[in-house]
Amino acid sequence: MFWAWLRMAMAVAVVLLPGGFPLLLAYIAVRTLRARWHNAQMEAHSRGREASLRDVVASLHFKELIREARAAL
Repeated sequence: MFWAWLRMAMAVAVVLLPGGFPLLLAYIAVRTLRARWHNAQMEAHSRGREASLRDVVASLHFKELIREARAAL
């Protein structure tokens, strides 16, 4: 529910504020990193080791951020 409200607020910010586009990009980056972090933790837990932020950032590609941006709009 929180993400739906945040998505709506970001859409309004992009339309109304001159700096809204960087806010949208930040929202998409945080959302993608959060999902990746969760997946990395689940995978690391199944292998019996700890997940690191380096693993998550290293597996992130710009193409996936673009795909997430399209899905968010």
